[in-house]
Amino acid sequence: MSTSKTSRRLERLAKSGICSSENASEYAGELKKLGERAMTSEDAEKQSKVFKALADETRLRILGLLRAREMCVCEVMVALNLTQPTASHHLGILENVGLIKDRKEGKWVFYSIADPRLVENTYRLVRT
Repeated sequence: MSTSKTSRRLERLAKSGICSSENASEYAGELKKLGERAMTSEDAEKQSKVFKALADETRLRILGLLRAREMCVCEVMVALNLTQPTASHHLGILENVGLIKDRKEGKWVFYSIADPRLVENTYRLVRT
């Protein structure tokens, strides 16, 4: 929407008495501050990446497996009938957003939930 249309709308809103300010430009400044306090662009970007990671059935199933116990890539592959590149791709996405972590033991890499509370709360949110 153009700036002039936005300004005209804010002016009408301010004159109507619905908003707390009579000056449209002051009100616009208040709204911008509120927008930053509510969530910064950086926080929104980070949360967007987490939600994108959760927006995939395979990754949700991987999280479900890792809620049960720590697993290596080959166990995830067998449990979900995935190829190694596919399993590694999805595990990498989950790890990059901080939902899971890895632990190396010799040649093996084991994955587990990074913050069990966060994952449990996510599941609880979806169940309600």
